[in-house]
Amino acid sequence: MAIGETLLGLLETGPQHGYGLKRSYDTYFGRDRALDYGQVYSTLSRLLRDGLVTEDGVEAGSGPSRKRYAITAAGVTDVQRWLGTPEAPALYLQNTLYAKVVLALLSGRPAGDVLDAQRAAHLAEMRALTARKRDGDLTDQLICDHALFHLEADLRWLELTAARIDELAATVAAGAPAAKP
Repeated sequence: MAIGETLLGLLETGPQHGYGLKRSYDTYFGRDRALDYGQVYSTLSRLLRDGLVTEDGVEAGSGPSRKRYAITAAGVTDVQRWLGTPEAPALYLQNTLYAKVVLALLSGRPAGDVLDAQRAAHLAEMRALTARKRDGDLTDQLICDHALFHLEADLRWLELTAARIDELAATVAAGAPAAKP
């Protein structure tokens, strides 16, 4: 996740201090992986240096005073550019699971066992995500749907590979095909 752009986007809703930004980030995006305070403040320092945020006063609290940050016009432009730029599709062309299947075949181990173990792990994760989705709010539901769709695609690949394992074994036994020029 692009932490800087995400914090800038949160600052578009209004000035906040680092603690508030961390809370907002964790609420919307960090349920499974909370943001560290150190990362919040190092990112804010970089955004300040780059002119994308400014200091917008100090809030007194029960503890130490907290600097409040506000997004600048350049920061708004940066968020707009980031939002308008599509993410590169995540291609898994150098996949660890594929490597395990090929290495199992090379070593004479049953590659089907690798595929079966992975299928079981995927199905267990899908059950956990489905339960979380059922009990969760809309944010959890959308995050879980995204993960479930990826796991479903992986399961399709596992089934395809299992169906073609004999062909792959023959290809591996013959040596890797030469790269096309």
